Amino acid sequence: MNNRLYGNLIFELSQSGRCGYSLPKNRFGDYQVPKELCREQDAELPECDEMTVVRHYTNLSANNFGVDNGFYPLGSCTMKYNPKINEEVAALPQFQNLHPLQPTDTVKGAEAVCTLLCRSLCELTGLHAFTLKPFAGAHGELTGLMVIKRYHESRGDTQRTKVIVPDSAHGTNPASAAVCGLDIVEVKSLSDGTVDIDALKEVIATVGSDSVAAMMMTNPNTLGLFEKQIPVIEKLIHDCGGLMYYDGANLNPMLGAARPGDMGFDVMHINLHKTFSTPHGGGGPGAGPVGVRKGLEQFFPEVSPYHGNFSVAMRAYAYILSLGREHIKEVGPLATLNANYIKESLKDVYELPIDGLIPEQSSPTRSLCKHEFVFDGLKDKSTGVTTMDVAKRLLDYGYHAPTIYFPLLFHESLMIEPTENESKDTIDGFIAVMQRIAEEAKTDPELVKSAPHNTPIGRVDDVLAAKHPVVTWRQMRNEE
Repeated sequence: MNNRLYGNLIFELSQSGRCGYSLPKNRFGDYQVPKELCREQDAELPECDEMTVVRHYTNLSANNFGVDNGFYPLGSCTMKYNPKINEEVAALPQFQNLHPLQPTDTVKGAEAVCTLLCRSLCELTGLHAFTLKPFAGAHGELTGLMVIKRYHESRGDTQRTKVIVPDSAHGTNPASAAVCGLDIVEVKSLSDGTVDIDALKEVIATVGSDSVAAMMMTNPNTLGLFEKQIPVIEKLIHDCGGLMYYDGANLNPMLGAARPGDMGFDVMHINLHKTFSTPHGGGGPGAGPVGVRKGLEQFFPEVSPYHGNFSVAMRAYAYILSLGREHIKEVGPLATLNANYIKESLKDVYELPIDGLIPEQSSPTRSLCKHEFVFDGLKDKSTGVTTMDVAKRLLDYGYHAPTIYFPLLFHESLMIEPTENESKDTIDGFIAVMQRIAEEAKTDPELVKSAPHNTPIGRVDDVLAAKHPVVTWRQMRNEE
């Protein structure tokens, strides 16, 4: 059986008596392991020769997909290419071999990197001070909300426990607020996907202005749309004594275009592992630095005794230095260009629920999306082909699927985010495949519904996998 095609487990390749390694002859005598530390039964380890082990894990690595393999248009996550020079810098032994508890006077270079990175982030965001301690974006959210909570407590405003979020907010926003002991209040969006100002005023009036701790906003929002009413929103929140929190998950298109601090935001977190190219996905590593306006830095909590994931910070700073002041300004505009190019090329065959039409102008025009956009499945619903089917079929053509079924505003959401790194050739290839799948949905819908066909395994039962995941393997013994 071909391991590459069928993806055998290492246990299934095991043959009794096979050995992949032998230890040198014992020259040091025996040592009796205490009985309480011994297993009652031998560990059920696979028995494989070295070549089988090497081939097995090499084949597994070939089945992994990342931005080094191909186009990865995962919406709202900014799966950006990580230049190899970042890896080289982070791997320098002078940085890589540091120990977090070694004497301070031996890590002056690392401290300088942290200081310079924070200074760069301040310039890019318009905020006054940053802390690198948070280990991830959600950890950054929690840290930022802790700053807000401590600020209000320092003023005796302990009743300020309400955090307002749009209905398109990232799912981590409510979770972070709950962990921080705060309550989320949702505000509805308009049909164009942006915050409803009248609904926001009603929310403030309902909960009471003296109970508002903050408003959390992602800008551009989850639909990839720039919130044009931020000056109005910022005034409403600040007038009632609250603070403005900027969820930096979608900061990529803002680089070189706008700064949260200039918009009136008081606190924000940045996902270094998105906007600044460091590795992302598979559970880490990540980094979620938090920035604040002047006067709030005194409320930074001690969420970690160290500078977060230092190697991620190293990669981010290398990325910033590589682009420089001039070229980092091109990131946002190019990401926006790529997203709009795909959207306009596919909107005839995929449903665009919000087209950005501005009818009140004398000559109606369409506003641009920013770094990402959301389709509501195929335009032709009669085929019965779902967003899930499209995503699975994309795998057959060698593309990672975009984010699907998020945001929850649409039934068949398909969120696409190309980054500024992708060439027109790559994007044209993706557009052609998406158009081909739309055509297949009409001419041979079962082909799409039964996809994928060219992957190591076919379509799995997602519900069963989520409710009853199999995460271990126990060797079956022959009872005879």
